[in-house]
Amino acid sequence: MRHGTHGSQRITRSGAVLLASAVVLTACGDSSHPLGGKPYDAADQVAVSADTEGRGAVDAEKPLEVTATGEEGRITDVLVVDTEGRYVRGELSADGSRWRSTTPLVAGAEYTVKVSTENEDGHAGRTDRTFTTRKAPKEHRLDVTFGPEAGTYGVGQPLTAELSKPVDENAQRRVVERALRVTSTPKVTGSWHWVDGTKLHYRPKEYWPTNAEITVESRLRGVRVRKNLYGAATEKLELKTGDRVEAVADAASLQMTVKRNGEVVNTFPITTGKAGFRTRNGVKVILGRQSFVRMTSTSIGIAPGSSESYDLPVHWATRLTWSGEYVHAAPWSSGSHGYSNVSHGCTGMSTANAEWFFNNVRQGDLVTHVNTEGTDMPAFGNGFGDWNLSWKEWREGSALHNPRNSGDTDEPGDRETAEAPDTSEAAASGGGAGRLRPTA
Repeated sequence: MRHGTHGSQRITRSGAVLLASAVVLTACGDSSHPLGGKPYDAADQVAVSADTEGRGAVDAEKPLEVTATGEEGRITDVLVVDTEGRYVRGELSADGSRWRSTTPLVAGAEYTVKVSTENEDGHAGRTDRTFTTRKAPKEHRLDVTFGPEAGTYGVGQPLTAELSKPVDENAQRRVVERALRVTSTPKVTGSWHWVDGTKLHYRPKEYWPTNAEITVESRLRGVRVRKNLYGAATEKLELKTGDRVEAVADAASLQMTVKRNGEVVNTFPITTGKAGFRTRNGVKVILGRQSFVRMTSTSIGIAPGSSESYDLPVHWATRLTWSGEYVHAAPWSSGSHGYSNVSHGCTGMSTANAEWFFNNVRQGDLVTHVNTEGTDMPAFGNGFGDWNLSWKEWREGSALHNPRNSGDTDEPGDRETAEAPDTSEAAASGGGAGRLRPTA
């Protein structure tokens, strides 16, 4: 009996709980509650400044406004998004009478405006509108050209973005930089660096991984950079990396050591720049290769007929700087290879070694010169010296990652990092290589 009584009490308590739950559920689902029914059509209670009434697309330069047209209700929420999923931020007045955009519209985009309202009885209303913004005229478009061309490169190859118009103010640079997306597999951490108002370079914190797949794209199309300047459509760039090939040329030991994926694959004697023509110290990225180049001293400002003048054919030339530093064959100075620095700035070696080097490197591979007593390789302006900047220095050139810019007002666009989800020369007898531009 005691056992049966205890069970009866338990059932009674359970029933009470179920009854209480049923009451709560009934109250929440009561259609008489102001928020329980279907939202009413609020189309006649809301005005949108972008309503064109058949007049076509609207001006993206003008802000978007949504207003309550009568005294019967107020605006509670506004959601504005284009077909690419880009949202427009805005502010709603305290009394719910007006909402106004605080970020620019995108040119040449189709938008949906979803407006939620509430009437004086507390019932919810809803209305949707759509509109299209006009495309920016050509003279108001900012074109972006990515580099290098699609292909396979060494792990030191920086990415470049060339702008058709200068962008100098930091807030505007943030808009551009945020829209330039770099992804890679395997993933890396990297950053853009503003070289000047029309050029950006991108590199990872460390060299690219070997056999990586890299994609560069712009989400700037239609995005307002400043008054009367909008991003243009840009084709994405896809490229790959090969093995990690690094050469170190030591002007003190007069030896070049070449590594592939960390393993030494060749070492040979060299000559580098002599006094007055010292080779630059630092990391250089291979710019290209030419099996034959005619090199003349006049291209580096040496007067014809002087003791330093030359005009010679050069074979197996691998270019390191735009001003004329190469790794190349220098048979005229063979007696100096491994013994003395006699060139005009290039790295000379035997014809066989130069041919081997030429055939075992590609654009984007790395050549580092040490102990040359020359000036340092600049980061920009004479090839790719990007890796001579520390990671801290590199990030300081970013409009997004430089801590000094952290207080700037955000602009529209997508902030992306590089983290992808599983997302010449010649010399007379006894002379050497020179730092010059080929004439042919």
